[in-house]
Amino acid sequence: MRLITYRRDGAVRHGRLASSADPGPQAPRRDGVDTPSGHDVVVELGDGDLEGYLTGRTGQTDGAEFALGDVELLAPLLRPGKLLAAAANYQDHVTETGAPPLDKSTLSPRLFLKPPTSIVGPGANVPLPAVSSEVDWEAELAVVIGRRVRDVAEADALDVVAGYMTSNDISARSVDYGFLRDTDDKAVWFFDWLAGKWLDGFAPLGPWLVTADEVPDPQALSIHLDVNGVTKQSGSTKDMIFSVAELIAHASRLMTLEPGDVILTGTPSGVGAVTGEFLTAGDVMTVVVGPLGQLRNTVG
Repeated sequence: MRLITYRRDGAVRHGRLASSADPGPQAPRRDGVDTPSGHDVVVELGDGDLEGYLTGRTGQTDGAEFALGDVELLAPLLRPGKLLAAAANYQDHVTETGAPPLDKSTLSPRLFLKPPTSIVGPGANVPLPAVSSEVDWEAELAVVIGRRVRDVAEADALDVVAGYMTSNDISARSVDYGFLRDTDDKAVWFFDWLAGKWLDGFAPLGPWLVTADEVPDPQALSIHLDVNGVTKQSGSTKDMIFSVAELIAHASRLMTLEPGDVILTGTPSGVGAVTGEFLTAGDVMTVVVGPLGQLRNTVG
């Protein structure tokens, strides 16, 4: 099932996408990764974004139907309680930067937080920040937590997943505050790297959430990103250093995970920082992860 958040008549609502011939949520989902066809309709489920649906605060009963073209798609989750992200989780991304391969046996997942103000939806503009001229792309699989959990075992971790989304962990590769700083200081470098993840619009999500029952193996999804129609990233989630289950289990050791929390799982090779190619105004990024839908955003 494809669950969406959208704006209709000036209000935020959530629902599911269905074919006009779809008899209900149990109908098979069509294959394909592009935008919905003209036969898709929105079946309204309730007010607000999908967080209310995932927590059970809103009902799950089908309401009125609307043409997809009559609503504005938004990020499926607008202000999740936590937006976590994994750094350096693909070996080819690590080595393309010139770093040595990571030894998983001596590592733990490298998790950081992005603020909810970084979230934008499909079709939204990503603003170029004043503090950086080196803005980069990172296509990623996003995981949405479906129930409250603490210290979940790796073997049980996928059972707490509500669904999956396409995402783009946009990153500023340098930060300039307009005055000289000691950039040889490792702490300065680290906090600049972290600040480059926090900027407004730097976490596009969408176009919808695909429920976990339709993704039997999250480690078997292709990842593709192009800029202005030119392929920049082409990889697979099978190449993650830490699997989705491992990331969830580790995160749940550090904090309680709750319905609607989102985890971005890392990016494969092909980022612009390696070639010195960065985003400029007017560039169009298109990300596709497996069958999770096409996420397109313009840099503005």
